[in-house]
Amino acid sequence: MYVQHLFVADFRSWTRADLALEAGANVLVGSNGQGKTNLLEAVGYLSTLSSHRVATDAPLIRNGAERAVVQAAVVSDGRQLVLEIEITAGRANKAKLNRSPVPRPRDLLGGLRTVMFAPEDLAIVRGDPSERRRFLDDVLVQRTPRLAGVRADYDRVLKQRAALLKTAGAARRAGGRGDLSTLDVWDGHLVEHGAQLLAARLELVAALRPYAEAAYAQLAPTSGKLALRYVSSVVNSEGNDTGVIPAVSELSAALFEELARVRPQEIERGVTLVGPHRDDLDVHLNDLPLRGYASHGEGWSAALALRLACYELLGSDGAEPVLILDDVFAELDATRRDQLAGIASKAEQVLVSSAVGEDVPAQLTGVRFDVVDGAITRR
Repeated sequence: MYVQHLFVADFRSWTRADLALEAGANVLVGSNGQGKTNLLEAVGYLSTLSSHRVATDAPLIRNGAERAVVQAAVVSDGRQLVLEIEITAGRANKAKLNRSPVPRPRDLLGGLRTVMFAPEDLAIVRGDPSERRRFLDDVLVQRTPRLAGVRADYDRVLKQRAALLKTAGAARRAGGRGDLSTLDVWDGHLVEHGAQLLAARLELVAALRPYAEAAYAQLAPTSGKLALRYVSSVVNSEGNDTGVIPAVSELSAALFEELARVRPQEIERGVTLVGPHRDDLDVHLNDLPLRGYASHGEGWSAALALRLACYELLGSDGAEPVLILDDVFAELDATRRDQLAGIASKAEQVLVSSAVGEDVPAQLTGVRFDVVDGAITRR
């Protein structure tokens, strides 16, 4: 799989950009602030319908414009797909597949698979649990696009249930009873979608584990062993590292039981205390949590190992994804830089950005572009 052509209009800093790409390495070189990352972000957005830099879509639209457009021609197994998304602030986005409108933007998922490694990825191992949950869920929807709907339904139910809990809690604190007549219904919806999402995450972590361990050993052979464990509010974390995933029905029962147990606390606090939105991915190095113990280099190696694990996993169960390396070579020492370049050179397509061309190892031969003052020039 590779991106043959990228077009953006009013996306980030770009009024318009038209870029013909090739299989193999495509390197964008330019000073900071020239828009290199914006182009890579556009490719990643078409793949996951989310940005690796911001949580909402509004910043993706160029200042002063009403909407942004991202379009890519993708070649996979000899066939070309044209994916297009129109991003409009405050309104539902619109999408086209092969220039024909589709009912929902998430109908594009699966048409382009990417794995991006960027400076922001250090937050996966050092940041809040929400960063790791997002990391897992973005991979989930690329592997199994229907899970985008499950995740959206779960988020919707979570908001509705939280609103009910807050209203009821406030009424009780004011001396009333609070209407909780529909809470059981929302519990049922939460359990239905939450058990599916939880099962998918558990399976994903079990599948990623051997790839992540191998990638870390290759990148930092003297730093020790990387270990992953999914930490759940309803599943014993000591047992989920065996690769045996409980059935969805078992997870549903466990969620129901835990919701019943914590209901008084939930009403008092006005929040949902149980479910996948409270879970975390535990990343350890030599039996110590990376967060708080690892050096800067170990943190970078772990984050990169997680991304490379995603790359290997996605390639093993479908079309090989496009590998995107956004301004990362300058952050790596010579050994890790060469290791990453060796892996990237074998990819069907790798998109690279760099402020300094000499930071990109020589083995990543291919097409090079200069990005200067809103213009893209092929060398």
